[in-house]
Amino acid sequence: MFVKALRVGLGQIIIAGDFLTRPRKKQRTAEQQAQVNDAAKGLTLYQFHACPFCVKTRRTLHRLNVPVALKDAKNNEQDRQTLLEQGGKIKVPCLRIEENGQTTWMYDSKVIIDYLDKRFAAI
Repeated sequence: MFVKALRVGLGQIIIAGDFLTRPRKKQRTAEQQAQVNDAAKGLTLYQFHACPFCVKTRRTLHRLNVPVALKDAKNNEQDRQTLLEQGGKIKVPCLRIEENGQTTWMYDSKVIIDYLDKRFAAI
């Protein structure tokens, strides 16, 4: 019980720290942002709200100003089941990428952040 309380408390500290130190959103022209918004329609991030690796990934999404659908794989049973059945494992963060009729499940925050930077930083 103590460990759970500690984990919840640390999670709240991580979330508060993220809120207080969140980076600025990338500024784009309306055309460029529309292009980013269109490209982001095929992206979904499966995450736990207080997971430090998920927070790191969400910070990158915020910094790059990429609107991605967020799925709560901890508290939403349907999202958790989708992650398990289609992604193959319950591990977060996980970015679901739907492009050209194919679906890719990308795990590991470092890999996801690298992908997002390469895909959206130059736009």
